[in-house]
Amino acid sequence: MEEPPCVCPPAVLACMEGAARFLSLIGPEELERCLFVERLVAAGAGAAGGEFWVTVQRAAYGPTGQPGHSCLLVRAGSHSVVDGVPCATSLQAYVSLQLETLEQELHECVELRAHPIERRLHVVTRGEELLVSKTLCEGQMEMLCERSRHSLATLRGLLAEGAGLLLLRVLARRGTMPPRLAFPTLDAEGHLCTVSYRALGIQQQPVGPEEAEVLVMERAVRPSAGIPAAWHLSCLRDGRLARWVQVGCPVVLLLQRMPVLTETDEDEPQPVFPKQPLAWEADAQLYSCFLDRKEELQASHAAFVRRHPELGALLADFLQALLLRQPPDPVAFAAAFFAPFAHRWPPGTRFAAAAAAPSPARGPRGMPPSGK
Repeated sequence: MEEPPCVCPPAVLACMEGAARFLSLIGPEELERCLFVERLVAAGAGAAGGEFWVTVQRAAYGPTGQPGHSCLLVRAGSHSVVDGVPCATSLQAYVSLQLETLEQELHECVELRAHPIERRLHVVTRGEELLVSKTLCEGQMEMLCERSRHSLATLRGLLAEGAGLLLLRVLARRGTMPPRLAFPTLDAEGHLCTVSYRALGIQQQPVGPEEAEVLVMERAVRPSAGIPAAWHLSCLRDGRLARWVQVGCPVVLLLQRMPVLTETDEDEPQPVFPKQPLAWEADAQLYSCFLDRKEELQASHAAFVRRHPELGALLADFLQALLLRQPPDPVAFAAAFFAPFAHRWPPGTRFAAAAAAPSPARGPRGMPPSGK
């Protein structure tokens, strides 16, 4: 028997309206500027060779075998060795241009020697419902599998993990945010909770060998049951992360090299070069080239006529027939007159179709009869 939709906690209900209103003000042009790849490197006590990366690109999402709707594909991943234990996380999310989560898969793995632990959280929108499934595996054994569903008619403004990474870029590019910004989200267990964002101010922080101005934000997830988690995020003005710190964790993610920042989001206008009149007759060099080319063409044309003496008779026949018949459409008459010669033209030439046109009857030397 199918379980009824989950009930929203009071904190989620309290922030839904404001969250939905804020997301509705984010336009496609803002998201278009968030399509880039970024990579941070792990540093700090106990971290070895770790990194974190995020990429956003255009995609299409729809049922298998059917054309998909335009959306954004968010991919993210991290791997590190913390206190000798390898850890890895991967995220793939299809997000609509309204920051709605169409489908998302979050995979976390901790490579303990005795019992490796894997956790998968799958979220997908089906009709008017959001389906959530969580799977926990220890070694080769599946220890836990939970499923829940939420009615989208009563759950508005949901910001899942993939959409949250996009929102970070939008907030960083804006450089400002409301004082109390909160959204419904899903915690690590797949339960509804809230995530809030708060600006901590503008600071100067090192980015590789350089200093850069960054906007520092706090992102806090408050589950209905359990301990809240918070992150301090430093972002450059183009939306890229410069620093990622989870409060209470010794590992810090850092941008290693300063990217090239654009000063404006607007396209620079293309320069207009007005057309200048060319007085080539007054230019001795251009006029000399013109005369040389003119003489070259005249000599070439004269040589062609000498090599083909039949041209005179052919044109004389056509002009005689044209003047005698005086057709209302000289072009159509010319096409019909020369149609018998079409078999000599290479296939695909412009006048090859004229062979199908009816040809006027010809007397001696191709002259049409004077009439009946």
